Amino acid sequence: MTRSAGLDVGDAAPEFSAPLVHPDGTVEETSLSALLDERPALLSFYTNDFAPDCVDEWCSFRDYEWFASGEQVQVVGISKSRPGTHRRFIDHLDLQFPLFSDRDLAVAEAFDVKYRTFKVVARARRSCFLVDQNREVRYVWVGEHPVDPTLDTPPLSEIHATLEDEFGPEMETFGL
Repeated sequence: MTRSAGLDVGDAAPEFSAPLVHPDGTVEETSLSALLDERPALLSFYTNDFAPDCVDEWCSFRDYEWFASGEQVQVVGISKSRPGTHRRFIDHLDLQFPLFSDRDLAVAEAFDVKYRTFKVVARARRSCFLVDQNREVRYVWVGEHPVDPTLDTPPLSEIHATLEDEFGPEMETFGL
């Protein structure tokens, strides 16, 4: 397997457009630039909706409410799941985050996190990129395990510390 390293801090995030499923169930083709018009984004790549490791990851984002309540940054998921599956996933977990559908993994490839498990199954490596409104990557975490993504978990405390460093300490910690 060729290891994907992901973009580096300071890189320009690539422009893309993909279907974005909102928590209210609406779907619209949305570009990264349009998303960033609101505020910076923490883009979280994951393998598939309803995979046990992804359920745990998104429950963690949901349960640490500062991800959802922060005015400074928006959390947005990206996986190869279809928009209809995203709707069911959002409803099932009661998520307040929008999810991009990256069916052909073109967005994962642009962020250099696409790989093949056993050189067969294409997927996105679990990873997080904090992207500011100028599309500059300000933080990167990329999972290391090529076969079992349950062994890679985004470091929520580290992400929270980075958000405080970038946007100030007024963010609520909600248990961290």
